Amino acid sequence: MNIKSMLSKVNAWLHLWLGIASGIIVFVISITGCILVFEHEIKSLLNAKLNVEPQEESKLLPPSVLYKSVAEAVPGKEIHSFWYHGLGKSVAVSMDSDSTVYVNPYTAEIVAYMGHEDIFHEVNDLHRNLMLGRDIGKPIIGWATFIFFFLLISGMILWWPKKWNKTNRDKSFKIKWSAKFKRINYDLHNVLGFYTLLIALLMTITGLVMSFSWFSRSLYWVTGGEGAPRRRPPKEVMAPSVNAALVDADKIWYKVRKEIALYNKNEVIVHLAEKPDELIYACTDMHAGYWRDLYFEPATLELSKRSGKRLGDLKFPDQVRKLNYSLHVGAYGGLATKIIYFICSLVCASLPITGFYIWWGKKKKKKSPKKVLAVS
Repeated sequence: MNIKSMLSKVNAWLHLWLGIASGIIVFVISITGCILVFEHEIKSLLNAKLNVEPQEESKLLPPSVLYKSVAEAVPGKEIHSFWYHGLGKSVAVSMDSDSTVYVNPYTAEIVAYMGHEDIFHEVNDLHRNLMLGRDIGKPIIGWATFIFFFLLISGMILWWPKKWNKTNRDKSFKIKWSAKFKRINYDLHNVLGFYTLLIALLMTITGLVMSFSWFSRSLYWVTGGEGAPRRRPPKEVMAPSVNAALVDADKIWYKVRKEIALYNKNEVIVHLAEKPDELIYACTDMHAGYWRDLYFEPATLELSKRSGKRLGDLKFPDQVRKLNYSLHVGAYGGLATKIIYFICSLVCASLPITGFYIWWGKKKKKKSPKKVLAVS
């Protein structure tokens, strides 16, 4: 047996048994991923009451007015932030509660109270932690994703035709729907696995970035970055503000929309200052899964050097890192890429099932007794 043949057998053996070992978890990750791809679209359809009649942006009410309305409706709760979703959406107001309050941005009328733990919260917890908690579930998801990354590579090696003749090309690129179920199942595993390979690799790599800090640092280095990727800065003691937190929130809200936002300027998150001597957080330029973090110095309300840059101003490694979530969920290209990601996630969910059936069929074939010819 030559080295090439031996390596091929080792690859096939690892592909089989690692696939069986991780199959259930990969199926769960992929199915929940299918659902989460369209989370915002489904929520928008199911919660039409959160939509409002869009008006001129000059009629949008500042955070201080919305604060007063929410404080009167829900007394005794500490309010943290205001998320303006645009001219046709209500504002999400977060506070010390198990619910988020949604407010009409033009009238300050309370539109709805919605709990944090809806069905998507459960699906997301299953996708990220198998509902086992962060300490237990996240490492299991992370290593199952790492195994799936290897399976995609080893599967590509197994898929690669030994000869590029017409017969092998048809087997590698086409599903023979007229064949028996066993052959169709094999084609679904082999052919669909190939067609979804690039997107599956992209989803897997971005998932590993979120699972392991060592993988995130490695990818940052591979893409040309130096040092560690930037993270949200720790709380920093600054010269204190002389204004009330609501006054600063209003000023920052106006400033972000008029001077800083590059696009979607009416989609802004503004946090209330927790302490008068700490940086004040806001967020803008939220588009296709990307967002720009802003930090304001409390005394001057000038942008801190810790604030994130516009996407086009970032170096390539930082752009890749910043777009990791968008690349993971397919939000970077709008509805078209989300549909592609949905289909690819569905195929990824099917791979453990079709792969198991291929193995089970071979196992049954080996166990079937040989026919013994009677001797007369």
